[in-house]
Amino acid sequence: MGMYHTPALAQEALHALNVYPEGVYVDATFGGGGHARAILERLGAGGRLFAFDQDEQAEANAQQEPFASHPGFRFIRANFRHLRAHLRAWKVKDGEVNGILADLGVSSHQLDTAERGFSFRWEGPLDMRMNRGEERTAADWLNSSTEEDLQVLFSRYGEVRNARTLARACVAFREREPFRTTGDLVQVCARVATGDRQRYLAQVFQALRIAVNDELGALEAFLRDATRLLAPGGRLVVISYHSLEDRIVKHWLKAGNADGTLERDFYGNFRRPFAALTKKPIEPSEGEIRQNPRVRSAKMRVGERQTDTSLEG
Repeated sequence: MGMYHTPALAQEALHALNVYPEGVYVDATFGGGGHARAILERLGAGGRLFAFDQDEQAEANAQQEPFASHPGFRFIRANFRHLRAHLRAWKVKDGEVNGILADLGVSSHQLDTAERGFSFRWEGPLDMRMNRGEERTAADWLNSSTEEDLQVLFSRYGEVRNARTLARACVAFREREPFRTTGDLVQVCARVATGDRQRYLAQVFQALRIAVNDELGALEAFLRDATRLLAPGGRLVVISYHSLEDRIVKHWLKAGNADGTLERDFYGNFRRPFAALTKKPIEPSEGEIRQNPRVRSAKMRVGERQTDTSLEG
């Protein structure tokens, strides 16, 4: 089993969730179980915690203590985009959940497992699927996407400045041989990288990971479900690592949708499903970054569910 780091902003996230002993909580990104363990410590006998993760290693972690013996704990092996459907199967109704936490970072364990292909630091198959039951790997994306689509992918999801040059270089590479390993992609990047090489590689790998796992689509679906599931006064806590994700969360807490446009109800009042409790996102302290450099870009936003019956469906 790989090493799982202490999760990002652990104390801050727990404080923001405002856990009370008999409540119903969701850890939408279980991973190594760091956040979930802290929530369980605060739950009483009647409290419940549902943990979601689509990764097989996370499922194995959920079978360890203290999770295995806690009567209120349930692990659900699924993408958090299907939150509501799965919770309904456990008889959890809309408006019954007191707190939902999502940490959108890829776990250190996944990054450090070479065969998962998330990291440019290790030679391994170019995979990047969070759920290995999905069909298309990162290699498939690189081998079959048009040059235009690759340019959009690198530019939008990775904010890669010379996305067109990189897309062209990828197409030239695959005309000779298909992409198979992380090393293949590193080799192509080395020819066209601008600025800091490590940062460039991180942006390219991140862009592919977001595309392979439809991470932004999943985030929107998750936020839609979370909005319906939360009880008035319930807390939504989201930790993101990428400006695109952070923007979606910020907009959602402001307006209840991904583009931040305030909509009016039948009576002409603005619909505001959440009160944002963080004007600016909460970021890790220097001390935490020293202990775990991977949390450097973490941004946490918190919203409290308002009494709002105007959401459809």
